[in-house]
Amino acid sequence: MRDFRRLLEDGRPHLFDGAMGTMLYARGVYINRCYDELSLTQPDLVRDVHRAYVKAGAEIIETNTYGASRTKLARHGLEDRLHEINVAAARLAREATGDRACVAGAMGPLGVRIEPYGPTARDEARGIFREQASALAEGGVDLFILETFADLEEIHQAILGVRDASQLPIVAQMVIREDGRTAFGSDAQLISERLAEWGADVVGLNCSVGPSAMLNAADRLLASTTTPVSMQPNAGLPREVEGRTMYMASPEYMASYAARMIRKGVRFVGGCCGTTPEHVAAMAGAVRMLAPASEPRVTVEQAENENAIAQEPAPLAERSNWGRKLVSGEFLTTVEIVPPRGSNPEAMLEGVRLLKAAGVDGVNVPDGPRAQSRMGALATAVLIQQRVGIEAVVHYCCRDRNLLGMLSDLLGAQALGLRNLLLITGDPPKMGPYPDATAVFDIDAIGLTNLVSRLNRGMDPGGNALGEPTRFVVGVGVNPGAEDFENEMRRFYWKVEAGAEYCITQPVFDLRQLEKFVRRIEKDGLRIPVIAGVWPLVSARNAEFLANEVPGVVVPEPVLARMRVASAEGKERGTEEGTRIARGMLAEALPMIQGVQVSAPFGKVPLALKVFEAIPGWSAAAAEEEEEERVVAGV
Repeated sequence: MRDFRRLLEDGRPHLFDGAMGTMLYARGVYINRCYDELSLTQPDLVRDVHRAYVKAGAEIIETNTYGASRTKLARHGLEDRLHEINVAAARLAREATGDRACVAGAMGPLGVRIEPYGPTARDEARGIFREQASALAEGGVDLFILETFADLEEIHQAILGVRDASQLPIVAQMVIREDGRTAFGSDAQLISERLAEWGADVVGLNCSVGPSAMLNAADRLLASTTTPVSMQPNAGLPREVEGRTMYMASPEYMASYAARMIRKGVRFVGGCCGTTPEHVAAMAGAVRMLAPASEPRVTVEQAENENAIAQEPAPLAERSNWGRKLVSGEFLTTVEIVPPRGSNPEAMLEGVRLLKAAGVDGVNVPDGPRAQSRMGALATAVLIQQRVGIEAVVHYCCRDRNLLGMLSDLLGAQALGLRNLLLITGDPPKMGPYPDATAVFDIDAIGLTNLVSRLNRGMDPGGNALGEPTRFVVGVGVNPGAEDFENEMRRFYWKVEAGAEYCITQPVFDLRQLEKFVRRIEKDGLRIPVIAGVWPLVSARNAEFLANEVPGVVVPEPVLARMRVASAEGKERGTEEGTRIARGMLAEALPMIQGVQVSAPFGKVPLALKVFEAIPGWSAAAAEEEEEERVVAGV
């Protein structure tokens, strides 16, 4: 058995192995299998891969446990075998290496977002990492390697979890893009500083990019830490060749870059995806012939935007008229109008003009509701504000965009003058007309609220300064009728903690649900404006559809019964009864709320305006007169 601490102290370069997954795939294991389970079901196969890397010259062998955390094993129904899989994998690697190489317990990201960008609490994540680390330590690893992390907060919890279980050395590696930053915007300098500060014995990068991009990041990494540095690039960027994903970098190419990294001062080299024993054998020659630079050969001036201090957000009342009314306690009125199905917005804009004439405060623009393919919410909102002159409240969901896309969208929205946001997770694609479409869900609504709050403080997700802060009014959704009310409240409180400044409820058809929600937040001392969602039903069929096919909407049986009776008397009678129910709901809810969002079913704006008649002093006369003039004019 070799002592990894001796490798840390000897000042020489050392070599990791390559890609276990690449080798297993090449030997006929399909990617839909749980590769971690193979340590139990096909131990000879895994052992042979380890031995091939040892024979090639690798001095540190990683266990076949990159995805053997509880969260990832649960996807295959194997979470109950976590301990067995990790212990077996560690013992297999030890058996294959003997005393010729160190065994590193490999641990990857959890595959779920943790706070502030996801629902998994930091302590929960730490416990999941601790559980895996404990099993690997029991199996006899010499060190731990945390690899392919994109989120600094997640790798921080991984380090803490490992330290809870063991005092063995930790190699902590993150993944960057071609621009030298993580998906969250953290660059190599920040990565090295944080990982060293949190107690990693080796800091570095792996995966995602090839040797060239990783070499470019090496200078910044080396210049900002005295902790040993590791680099494990992919064997180039993947390409599709006859239907298979291939990594094109040759062993000689990988070896030449390994040598260049060592000359710069990198202490540990190896390879990630696409790296075979042939690549490692070529790299072993470079490692044997070279010693690392005694000190980093470059210095890096701190960039203007790094280690930035968050700014105070602009006062809410100054961000928009909507924000001003939230602060002043004025009652807010808004109507939800879905974007057009095609590229012509004129019919929708005519309805919006009615809302402006009636004195409505804003237009709510949903973002692909029920996973329907419609004009984008941001583009629709810009058209509304520029061509009608009424503020939009833009629903922005996490379903369709990765973190980079969201960041780009939001910065563009700021530049285009959009200010009022309602941040939601989004309905799953299977609800819509394209059920095979994929959902992204890089982060959920909680994480998105954190992201926008940071933008309002002039910071990107990686803690880098953006210059002028955005000026968004941050709203979130909440469902008072959720089946799991306690879980809904926990998530709502996390949204408020993340920076939510108002909330809009799902359509409320049962006043008791709204009362329960309002009493709860008042009891807990939560001061946040509540805007109630109200939906004027148009028929019994419409009511049945909402009750049975729209997630998060609860239509109680008494309401369904009223709609059935009314609709039996005719279509017009059903619509009248639905409007009456909505007005009655709003009238009773007024003492509990600071605003109302009324849906315009099937684009029926005059129907939505009738609901506002429940508000004392409201008159829709202006809108009705304009509608009459349009009818007379034949528009």
